[in-house]
Amino acid sequence: MFSIKMAEERKKAELKISGMTCAMCATTIEKSILSQEGVADAQRNLGNETAVVEYDSAKVKLADLEKAVTDAGYDVINDKVVLKIGGMTCAMCVKTIEDAINSLDGISSVTVNLSAEKAHITYNPKMATIADMKSAIEDAGYQYLGVAAGEGTKDLEEVARERDLREKRNRFIVGFVVGVPLMILMHVPVAEFPFSMAYFMLVVSAPAFIYVSHPIFHAAYRALKNRDLNMDVMYSMGIGVAFVSSLLATSDILTEDFLFYDTALILASFLTIGRYMETRAKGRTSEAIKKLVGLQSKTATVIHDNREMKIPIEDVQIADIVVVKPGDKIPVDGEVVGGESYVDESMITGEPIPTLKIKGDNVIGGTLNKNGVIRFQATKIGRDTVLSQIILLVEDAQGSRPPVQRIADKAVSYFIPVVLTIAILSFVVWYFIIGNTLLFALTALISVLVIACPCALGLATPTAVTVGVGRGAELGVLIKNGEALEISEKLTTIVFDKTGTLTRGKPEVTDIISIGTDDSELLRLVASVEKNSQHPLAEAIVRRAQGIELVDSEGFDTFGGKGVTAKVGRKEVLIGNRILFSERNISYLEAEAKIVQLEEEGKTVILIAIDNVVGGIIAIADTLKERTKDAIEEFKEMKFNVVMITGDNARTAHSIAEQIGIQNVLAEVLPQDKANEVKKLQERGAVVAFVGDGINDAPALAQADVGIAIGSGTDIAIESGEIVLIKDDLIDAVAAVQLGRKVMSRIKLNIFWAFAYNAVLIPVAAGILYPFFNITFEPELAGLAMAMSSVTVVTLSLMLKRYVPPAKKRAKKNKRR
Repeated sequence: MFSIKMAEERKKAELKISGMTCAMCATTIEKSILSQEGVADAQRNLGNETAVVEYDSAKVKLADLEKAVTDAGYDVINDKVVLKIGGMTCAMCVKTIEDAINSLDGISSVTVNLSAEKAHITYNPKMATIADMKSAIEDAGYQYLGVAAGEGTKDLEEVARERDLREKRNRFIVGFVVGVPLMILMHVPVAEFPFSMAYFMLVVSAPAFIYVSHPIFHAAYRALKNRDLNMDVMYSMGIGVAFVSSLLATSDILTEDFLFYDTALILASFLTIGRYMETRAKGRTSEAIKKLVGLQSKTATVIHDNREMKIPIEDVQIADIVVVKPGDKIPVDGEVVGGESYVDESMITGEPIPTLKIKGDNVIGGTLNKNGVIRFQATKIGRDTVLSQIILLVEDAQGSRPPVQRIADKAVSYFIPVVLTIAILSFVVWYFIIGNTLLFALTALISVLVIACPCALGLATPTAVTVGVGRGAELGVLIKNGEALEISEKLTTIVFDKTGTLTRGKPEVTDIISIGTDDSELLRLVASVEKNSQHPLAEAIVRRAQGIELVDSEGFDTFGGKGVTAKVGRKEVLIGNRILFSERNISYLEAEAKIVQLEEEGKTVILIAIDNVVGGIIAIADTLKERTKDAIEEFKEMKFNVVMITGDNARTAHSIAEQIGIQNVLAEVLPQDKANEVKKLQERGAVVAFVGDGINDAPALAQADVGIAIGSGTDIAIESGEIVLIKDDLIDAVAAVQLGRKVMSRIKLNIFWAFAYNAVLIPVAAGILYPFFNITFEPELAGLAMAMSSVTVVTLSLMLKRYVPPAKKRAKKNKRR
């Protein structure tokens, strides 16, 4: 009982954080959150500036987690909404409603205005929805009157990003407008001024320097306050040393050679423009999520009291009848109850041809109604819809960290102490040991401090994962975690389930051969038993028996993976495979030759015994999917060992495998044994991906190194694998592996460039080339190089947005033909 209670109290929250600019910032935030009692895990993602926290809600509240972030010097971005509430009469009503809404997970603050009859709510949209708030208000006995006009949920993340970009842009513009003329004055001979150049530069540069560098010094103070050394501390040291030495030169304590006012200002501007470019680029990494969110309808037309009413999407309830007219988006998931129309589902399934929807068909929220009016009954609303589940999967995956991230995390932890050591050593060596000028030593110190940056290392993995996972969603491939990406490049073996994966999964009866009775009677007896089963083969038999009057059977029983039995009237009917008949000692020798012939044709043969005597056989064939053969050829070209696994007998299995070019076949494998077969392959050193339907094959999908589940387009939330294919198209399985390999190669390229920038340029900044080639690195150029390291990594990641897996390209080209 205790363990159940604890499990119920464990929650997960995703916090959107502003001000997280480098890998050390992310580490600071993670440490601050983990210091809270009750926090089990905290995973931060620098690429999309989030932190996913698992915590015990009995020990720590969401507000405590947000406070841990703000105490570390950063801000949490939440959504805000104003709700209209009816039925309030006094201050106690206000308190009741505030308490009711505050009891929800994900609520940061609630302020209820009695006179205006409105509630101003700040909340985490990943944990709470307006539908939850509506229920809380109504459960408390008050009226929910909807979202206040013009007060819908605001995209505060976008607002904060735009404000941050605007401020950074203004700062670096001011820095360059003032700094560049000062630099010209410093390096171009001019006539004697009637006043001191040093004081003139101080007066002109000081206001601009304070304005441009204030965020950098503030961030450094925040880090030191939290006893952390991050890049802002180093940047502050670099520009601070430049400005302070200029003040000392102005006061005649140092010579005029130490006038670095222009350098300090230009350097601060380069640092700011680097952050500006980085923030702008990072803002584009989650465009796939924005596109998915943009598919969600804001309103729905429902039938209440025999009339149509347009209501906010959050007010739609399960079982509501929703009306959708031509050109409108389908607001929620449901089942058509009236009308018919073609629906464009390409935004969800990727299938370009609209699908005809008639009574009884399912529709998906976010898809587009094309030409007719349909009415459907809502079956899934809010976060339970397919689109919401897809968005949730993509967001979770974008926040995950593949194991390769450990390389960058380890490097970052040593980075700043090493760089500080190099900076101090370069100063000591040049000034005290080699005896160069103080000016030269100071320049080397400043250059090392500002050129070194672990930001690129921190961004190398998360930006690539974020863009890659988003691109996958656009291609109809949902990748659930970063680890699946990393394993995908190590795969050696692909195992396919046959029925419903390689084949259409809707088999049809092809042959009925009776022994001792007629074909119609044999079919009647078998279908009367099989109507109790949900197996695809059973459904094929029942479909074939349409028009024949079936009767109820008694004592229906199943033998897992072997067959079924039941009594029809006074006859005991046994339906199954060779294994079951052998176990029951029922001879089928007289039908053996025909069985072999049918199996060689690639058909599945079902044996029927009536009162323990063979009564006939029924052959069933399942057709291959349109692009099964193409997918297998693609995997073979990629040098994969391709395996088919099935419960069919060996002869039938090999016949089907031969049609599609698979040599390795595991036949007569019971459903529960598929996972063991995968395990045997792994024990022989294979890295295995299993491709199955996601439900019947759940154990095998879980056992495989990567499970690839074929989605139906309507059951995304319950699929089992690490990768889910929205469309029922095996080319997408190839595309998923190719995408995973591409993302991993891009991560490695990012990490290479992140290391390369620092490994090559830090020694140059320290002056290693000066004795040989008289080459030094000016601090302002060092600042520019630092900015470019992060921009390079983010840009390389953004290039994944245009990636099309080769298998997709070839499939598209073949389709045109």
